[in-house]
Amino acid sequence: MGELFRLSQRVLIDADPGVGDAIAIALAILDPEIDVVGITATSGQVSGRQASRNLHAIIDSLDPPKWPRLGSSDSPAAAIPPLAVSGSFAPESLNGPTGLGDHLSNIAELHHPRNAAKLMIDLVRDQPNEITLLTLGPLTNVEVAAERAPEFLGLLNSLVCLGGSVEAGGNITPAAEFNMFAAPDAARNVLRSAATKTLIPLDISQRAMMTFDQFDRLPNAESSSLCRLLADLVPFAFRASHQHLGLEGIRLSEVVALAAISQPRFFTRESMTVDVETRGELTRGMTVFDRRGIQQWQTNIDVLVDVDTQGVLDYFADIVRHSVN
Repeated sequence: MGELFRLSQRVLIDADPGVGDAIAIALAILDPEIDVVGITATSGQVSGRQASRNLHAIIDSLDPPKWPRLGSSDSPAAAIPPLAVSGSFAPESLNGPTGLGDHLSNIAELHHPRNAAKLMIDLVRDQPNEITLLTLGPLTNVEVAAERAPEFLGLLNSLVCLGGSVEAGGNITPAAEFNMFAAPDAARNVLRSAATKTLIPLDISQRAMMTFDQFDRLPNAESSSLCRLLADLVPFAFRASHQHLGLEGIRLSEVVALAAISQPRFFTRESMTVDVETRGELTRGMTVFDRRGIQQWQTNIDVLVDVDTQGVLDYFADIVRHSVN
């Protein structure tokens, strides 16, 4: 894979899978330069219990030599607002009733599930300043972990969050991105914290789109567990994207978030100041940035403002190719 993979990082992923989350998790597990030390379930697109089952199903499908530690949740799925136009942006429309499209799994409930926030705390305490936490869903678990262990955020190497919007508007309401809308108080508390943070907003995450022709040109070997999993997930995603969003391709938002850790050279970032609206009837979950010429707020987050979309697509393709070699 040559020059593509340069970083070797310990990564903890918090997710509410979701087809997009599942694809990103699978790529992270098989990225030879990323050590996924744990994956935790949070409620959002699906319930916490379903998210826990989905995480187990994804890892079971890949059966990697080293299984990451898994953290579970039992919280309900996020409520979908009336402003989500005709259900087009509803998670079930885009991900199917279980969250994993056409992927069928007989995964049973874990006999001794590990609480997600507790696992987060334990991993970070065991490996202080070494773990990058990538959040692909609402920030509920991160807030709980920080409440239970005030040192938690300070023990992270960095926190990378998929969510919010600078100028692109929302995707679940006109003003709010889904992850921020689902748990606005948690988002506000985490994003305003003193932790070293990077935000991947809709402005950037939605730019990387894969067409069916591009996907069809990827290797498709029955011997590759990744190829088999993608064959279950991706065609469903194309159908749902066409039917509900009117797009002739699928957005790779979660893959963009993963690439921000593995391939930072694909991105341009800018220090900004962010807050989250928690009460507005029309603006709940809106990420508010101080964009005035004379800055009034102190910067508190790095925000990705540009991305090499072809680089992200190449990153995806290289991991698939690596999985069949």
